[in-house]
Amino acid sequence: MHIEPVVDELPAEFDALRVEARADGYRFLDRLADDWRSGAMRFRQTGEAFLAAYAGDKLAGVGGLTVDPVVHGALRMRRFYVRRSFRRSGIGRSIVATLLDKAFKATTLVTLNAARDSVQFWESLGFVPDSEAGHTHLLRHDRKPSRDH
Repeated sequence: MHIEPVVDELPAEFDALRVEARADGYRFLDRLADDWRSGAMRFRQTGEAFLAAYAGDKLAGVGGLTVDPVVHGALRMRRFYVRRSFRRSGIGRSIVATLLDKAFKATTLVTLNAARDSVQFWESLGFVPDSEAGHTHLLRHDRKPSRDH
């Protein structure tokens, strides 16, 4: 398994991932594709990142981190999806760990909106329920963020 930053183009297998997510009832990858195409969301602000995880050469999952639109100084986990066949393999945790490592260099607070069936996953990673400011969960880190991004 390896993780790569997504910078200029969405991964080659992204459309197949979107189809699977849609079949699971999730439309957020469709929104991401539209926002990527229009330039509205490219994960380029300070602290932001969008990652693709591969098992061999197969796209297994994606996840992103953006500036939180409501909570000043926070970053938000976004557009997180792992293919059914790769769940419970550690890929999701690896994406999250990579994103959190980046996030906590810039801030001490990360938020997210957890889908009902992902709550246990996020809480197992230390996120706690918090329904204020338009998110479902948050994770605080005690370390002072560095100025070096």
